[in-house]
Amino acid sequence: MQYISTRGGIDPVPFTRAVMMGLADDGGLLLPRAIPRIGSETYEEWKQLSYPELAFEIMSRFIDDIPEADLREIINRSYASFDTEQVVPIVHQGPLHIMELFHGPTLAFKDIALQFLGNIFEYLLEKQDSIMNILGATSGDTGSAAIYGVRGKERINIFILHPHGRVSKVQEKQMTTVLDDNVFNIAIRGTFDDGQAIVKAIFNDLDFKEQQNLGAINSINWARVLAQVVYYVHACLHISSHETDKATDFSVPTGNFGDIFAGYIAKRMLPEGTIRKLLLATNANDILSRMVSDGDYSLGDVVATSSPSMDIQSASNFERYLYYLLDEEPDRTRQAMTQFAESGKIDLTDFQTQIQRDFTTEKASEEDVSSTIAEFYKEYGYILDPHTAVGVNCALKHQKKGIPVCCLATAHPGKFGDMVEKSIGKPIELPESIADLLIPGKKSRCELMDADRNLIQDFVRSHARRN
Repeated sequence: MQYISTRGGIDPVPFTRAVMMGLADDGGLLLPRAIPRIGSETYEEWKQLSYPELAFEIMSRFIDDIPEADLREIINRSYASFDTEQVVPIVHQGPLHIMELFHGPTLAFKDIALQFLGNIFEYLLEKQDSIMNILGATSGDTGSAAIYGVRGKERINIFILHPHGRVSKVQEKQMTTVLDDNVFNIAIRGTFDDGQAIVKAIFNDLDFKEQQNLGAINSINWARVLAQVVYYVHACLHISSHETDKATDFSVPTGNFGDIFAGYIAKRMLPEGTIRKLLLATNANDILSRMVSDGDYSLGDVVATSSPSMDIQSASNFERYLYYLLDEEPDRTRQAMTQFAESGKIDLTDFQTQIQRDFTTEKASEEDVSSTIAEFYKEYGYILDPHTAVGVNCALKHQKKGIPVCCLATAHPGKFGDMVEKSIGKPIELPESIADLLIPGKKSRCELMDADRNLIQDFVRSHARRN
């Protein structure tokens, strides 16, 4: 399988080169040259597979330059760190299926991709006798999941930017209390979008990228999207075994477009009609919702909400979908992204028919989120975190009679304990890993810096791992 850039400026590369490149050298995002299609017979056979076995079947169709035995070992090791053999349990609550994606080391869905990516990096660096300096920005969960994916790995240093004061207390502690020598946390005075813009600008400095052996862990890295495709297929297989209607809708709390884009890839892979609708669920930061509803992809001010991982305006992965929307024409994609960089908007009103064929959308207000957490707990005894509550609220607005809806539960509610407890009116039991983080006096390490590319670049240069 060869990988190409959405902007057409690089020669096709194999998976291992794509995963190490992260952001394409022409500033675009990497995609497989073709999306494999899965026939109905193969799909039915997959119903008997464990989660790691299913992951191998899907990933091996995108990865042909890692030996089969090695790829199986990487996958098995990645999911051995989860607290359940199912890896991704699916529970049934009221009218909804809820896919619990928070059973990894940091209790968030990012673990599913970043445990895998960390092990892929370690494997390839060993093979190449090389080193890597990972640079990424986080709106909450990516940072801690990435840190836990590579902490202590001998050939890797990691630098994570997060918006100061705009992540939850637990999210912050999960990052800053990791004291391994290869981990560097940077809190920036600004928003996630500021941090992501800095990271992209640094990666576009090709000389610096090469000199410092930079690697990407944000969802711009294709391997992350690929790992997320697996759980959509897993959910379809599970739900089709329990429902008379074989088609499934998914409600996806969405900020950076990576998670729902993985669903889009899964929809194109699977037999026609397996995934019916992808519901793009947003909070007040609704650029993606406006794109689906009105063709209006334009920047607004970032609003701080109780679901901070979704407090994003410029969605890093949107360019991948835009490439498909523009008939896989890299020149048009590059022009559209240049226009967005200059004006902060892209007019997609002429593409509404196609967009609404691929996605539907709903929005949840802060009041919606709080009331959904309270009512869902009262009705079913099940506790939602604020991001999952966005998805559940939107799913309940959207649900059509007789069609199963699967909501992605993206984080354990204990990561947002203060807000959740306020909504349900009682304390919640915290997992031991979270309770330990909140012990007073817990040692932490973090640099507070202005959102200035030059400052960040100098810091990385000073602390980068060398051969």
